[in-house]
Amino acid sequence: MPTPAFEDIAQTFDFLDDWEERYRHLIELGRAMPPLDPAFQVPATKVDGCASQVWILPRLEEDRFDFQGESDAMIVRGLIAVLHALYAGLPPDEVGKVDAQAALARLGLDEHLSAQRSNGVRAMIGRIRQLAADAD
Repeated sequence: MPTPAFEDIAQTFDFLDDWEERYRHLIELGRAMPPLDPAFQVPATKVDGCASQVWILPRLEEDRFDFQGESDAMIVRGLIAVLHALYAGLPPDEVGKVDAQAALARLGLDEHLSAQRSNGVRAMIGRIRQLAADAD
């Protein structure tokens, strides 16, 4: 079940007319995220399999999964923000049950990302799922 934060993003994407506007919105989502402290941008938090530099730092707050993310690419920061909206606040054991590919398809991202970016998104999803499983 998508989170309210993800539903907000999906509704905004439905409202926007073209992909140029959607990409701009994706970049704005990334800009709105708090930055990850450079002290946490280390090999232990780096996501392998992404063309861009990506770091994900998990947190468990009141038995709810959360994470911070960072990337050196603005669109990828936006993708991290979308994944954050999809997963943050869920119990750790629910994270692996989310059909992220279907959610991203709902936004049309499956059709509008390059193959390299799509591979990076899959790597981020895999890392998030593993971090949540480890936190459970």
